[in-house]
This record gives sequence, structure tokens and C-alpha cells, in this order.
Amino acid sequence: PGGAGAAMRCGVVVFPGSNCDHDVYHVLKHVLDQEVTFLWHQASDLRGCDLVVLPGGFSYGDYLRAGALAALSPVMAAVKRHAERGGLVVGICNGFQILLEAGLLPGAMRRNRDLRFLCRDVHLRVERADLPFTHHYAPGQVVRMPVAHAEGNYEDSPEALDRLEANGQVVFRYAAPDGALAPEVNWNGSARAIAGICSEGGNVLGLMPHPERCSEEVLGNAEGLALFAGAVGARRAAGGGR
Repeated sequence: PGGAGAAMRCGVVVFPGSNCDHDVYHVLKHVLDQEVTFLWHQASDLRGCDLVVLPGGFSYGDYLRAGALAALSPVMAAVKRHAERGGLVVGICNGFQILLEAGLLPGAMRRNRDLRFLCRDVHLRVERADLPFTHHYAPGQVVRMPVAHAEGNYEDSPEALDRLEANGQVVFRYAAPDGALAPEVNWNGSARAIAGICSEGGNVLGLMPHPERCSEEVLGNAEGLALFAGAVGARRAAGGGR
């Protein structure tokens, strides 16, 4: 997928310890030709952004819990208001952890099953292809993306997981290249092989894999570009983000 016509205003939040912010900026600005601005963690508004991305990294050094301190940053109050109005929000890796800690998505992250930092390519099965972020994918399509995390083991109570499934909030699962689910390809031990989920309204997405690291062929894989292209091609949120 290429650009999305008229530029969407995109914001990339920068926390102390973010290290994927420039990667996301590059994909949105230079690959998809969108209007992009960095949003500092102490900002009180989103400067009119339609799409807000919480990038990967180690916000506040992952002290206490991954994402716990970042969730209390001033900018997150503006992100919450944006999400409540239907604005688009994506949290990638540490950004996903922040969304969980901030209560914008349900559940929590634990240490990986093997208690080791996991850095490798994984295969994901697309469970929802009707979201702003996923409409360039097909239901059941298997895509390859890299992961790099120590706390990506998604967990919640059995009852909450049942609700998540019933609401169609599971967006990506760890899978084999043929789409099959198996313990040996559920790399971090996540409940029900969950790799990414969305809010009930479908406008907030969190995922542990890094689509920005596989958005250009020069990187050996461009399967992550469709996620960003889908988001910037979606209809602008009414009123923008303030």
C-alpha cells in the first residue's frame, strides 16, 4: 500500500527512554508522506493530531513495571480524551504496555514465559481485518514482524479473556507460518497466543510486534506498512485531537 491522498496529521509521543520514535516518524513522514509531529510526554494537548502513536522503547527505564510511569505522563490525559472521542491511537511494544497501564486497553503484561528478552521475527495471524489499522490485510492472513521485548506475556482473567474474544477485540495472534496455533510458536507465552488487541470501539490498537521495523523492502520485509497505511487512510477523527 502507498500513501493515503490528503495528509493526515500524525503525532508520535516521545517519552524519556523511547527508542522507536524516529522509526515511526520515518515511516509516516517519508514512506507514507504524512504530516508528522513529535509530542513530548509533558505536552498537555495533541496539537490537532488525528492519529497518535505510542512507540516502542523503555519509557522511564521500565522502572516499577513496563509502561507504568509513562501512563501517568501529562500527555496521556490528552491521549485518553482523543481515544474517548474516537480518535485513532496505536501503541507498539512499550506503547502497548503503556495503553494497558493507562486503562485504555484491558489486561496486563508479565515477563516472557522463559524469563528472557525475546528478539526475533514472528508470524502473526490477522484476526480482525475490518479495523482502520488492518483493512489492508485479509482475515486469517499471516504476516511476519519482529518482536523485541522482555514483558510481552499478555494476561487477564479467564472471564476477561472470554469477553475479549466475544467482543472481537483480539486483532493478532502468534502463529505458525501456515496460521496454525501451537505452544511452540507462542513465543512469550501470552494467553490464547494474543499478540495484539483493540478497544471495544476499534479505534485503539496495541500490539507487541514492531510494524515500523518491517515497513520497507530494504529492511527485508514490508508487511508492517499496511498497518500504518490503513490507519492514515482511515477517515479523520471528528474534531482532531486536542
